[in-house]
Amino acid sequence: MGRLTTDIAGKTPVSLGLLGAAAFMVIADARVIDPLLHIIASEFNVGVGSAAVIISAYTIPYGLFQLVYGPLSDRIGKLKVITIALAAFAVGTAVCAFVSNILLLTLLRFLTGMAAAGVIPVTLAYIGDNFPYEKRQAAIGKYLSALMLGQILGGSLGGIFGEYISWRDIFLLFGIVSLGIAGLLWRGTRHLSDVQRPQGRVGRITFRPYYQLLTQPLARTVIIGVFVEGFCVFGAFAYIGAFLRDRYTLSYVAIGFMLSGFGLGGLIYSRSVKWLVKRLGETGLMGVGGGLMCISFLAIALFYNWMLFIPLSILMGLGFYMMHSTLQTQATELSPEARGTAVSLFAFSLFVGQGIGAAVFGRIVDNFGYIYCFILVGVAIALLSVWLVKQKQNSDES
Repeated sequence: MGRLTTDIAGKTPVSLGLLGAAAFMVIADARVIDPLLHIIASEFNVGVGSAAVIISAYTIPYGLFQLVYGPLSDRIGKLKVITIALAAFAVGTAVCAFVSNILLLTLLRFLTGMAAAGVIPVTLAYIGDNFPYEKRQAAIGKYLSALMLGQILGGSLGGIFGEYISWRDIFLLFGIVSLGIAGLLWRGTRHLSDVQRPQGRVGRITFRPYYQLLTQPLARTVIIGVFVEGFCVFGAFAYIGAFLRDRYTLSYVAIGFMLSGFGLGGLIYSRSVKWLVKRLGETGLMGVGGGLMCISFLAIALFYNWMLFIPLSILMGLGFYMMHSTLQTQATELSPEARGTAVSLFAFSLFVGQGIGAAVFGRIVDNFGYIYCFILVGVAIALLSVWLVKQKQNSDES
């Protein structure tokens, strides 16, 4: 998958494949809940919308703690932050297998989200440090392949464990594997000399850099855009598994594989990113991506045929990553001198948006049903896409 140098071009290389494996575990852990939400709600005797608190409990601290990990990684080194965060994530995930009630599971998901926050965004900033802008989107696209596999296999494994084994055992498995990856990362970074480490003084973390970023018009557009994207897309996607179960009475295995179509769409994007960027440009990627997501959500809500969900989920994933990867690439260039801070603010907005979205759409699902939720999201994404395209056009003209 390629190799990257250390934070300041030292001699010890770190495998991008190993960093991708860490990202795979974090994404798979987040997505494994999608097919399991109905099972967990039933076991703890709560509604689906109420059980979704475990999603918000993971994603909101995941977003909030970006504000800490970003500046911290710029000060003490990105690889060190990634390794420690992954080890803590592994322990928290494994312990989720032994909870006795929804309250304890919610607390553990909160703590796990805090730790997971230090893996993917910091790695993206690390990639940004090592690739020039014109090659960065392709490099990020390759790294996203690991994330896509996490999307695909996370939902599939969740469905398999939920149907045949136990939803608890999947968390134990993920924790053990993640701890092994953290050990390999530690082995790869512990021999770095002091010369290779960032030389900045480790002091008090302040939020002033975030304020300075938000004074830039482009930064405000990117941050608002990704917040709305996370709120709508992942906030609503959390309920698709339960929707498929309630509406079509499908098995959890089938639901898990069907939800994996989203990741497959992202994998298609990662493999065709160079062609898509050349063909559509950043403006076209955001416009077409938003259109694909809008059509997918509306069709899922309005057409009573579960077989349609398979191609629609793939199109939804493709559309999401066309828009999201463009915003992500722009985020890596918002502040080249403090890239960890910029990418962390981006991830903060995405995951806080997702956590709030899951809570809001949970109330809509419980009170009005799934259909209203998905129609609302389809319309909102279309409006977001139009706004982003106009903002991009205005930026290019100025």
